[in-house]
Amino acid sequence: MDANNIISPENLVYAKPELMNDNHMHYCPGCSHGVVHKVIAEVIMEMGLQEKTIGIAPVGCAVFAYKYLDIDWQEAAHGRAPALATATKRLLPDKMVFTYQGDGDLAAIGTAETIHAANRGENIAIIFINNGIYGMTGGQMAPTTLKDMKTSTSPDGRNVKTMGNPLKILDMLALLDGVCLATRTSVHTAAAVKKTRRMIRLAFGNAMAGKGTSIVEIVSTCNAGWKMTPEDANDWMVEHMFPVYPMGDLKNV
Repeated sequence: MDANNIISPENLVYAKPELMNDNHMHYCPGCSHGVVHKVIAEVIMEMGLQEKTIGIAPVGCAVFAYKYLDIDWQEAAHGRAPALATATKRLLPDKMVFTYQGDGDLAAIGTAETIHAANRGENIAIIFINNGIYGMTGGQMAPTTLKDMKTSTSPDGRNVKTMGNPLKILDMLALLDGVCLATRTSVHTAAAVKKTRRMIRLAFGNAMAGKGTSIVEIVSTCNAGWKMTPEDANDWMVEHMFPVYPMGDLKNV
């Protein structure tokens, strides 16, 4: 068979979503961010929202999210994405506005913005990547770091007596009247990716329908920060992260 035919579009098992730019990704091999970016691109295209979507990019590993998805973006100061999304959606109510945030951005410096936007029921979607560590800045302990988990700032493991317990912020947000969807998924298997796609599509639909705030927490790996191979990181996540952050809907109005 001719080599050109092997790589021609009709012979591809899967084609890159048209909404994704041809930029080399800066993420570590095995990182969950790239998979989630692809899913978001697919959902936006499926819903026909290419010209109506505005993403709010974070600070952290996904700071360059705007390089990969060909939609309108705004860059928020660290943790302030929900506040910027609030202003954007109120000024442009016909747009689908979503934030893309890691655990440090959303659950540490941005805790106040996240809680108050959700409590007000702002008509935005929040995509929350939880890998339990600060991946970009050297592997420090995050609010979501597990008990006894070793990081560069908890080399002997997270001591809950002095460092507190892992912050289950999705559980907190699910209690707020302004939240219409609070769900937890992952992207470590094909089935998990399909579930995540459904939940992101639901969140985006909620935002367009004015139902309130939707939060999709995606429990993810950071094999570089965890100092594991991608395969081992997936196994470790299932064994250790999932019991603390179980999959499924906490709220789905």
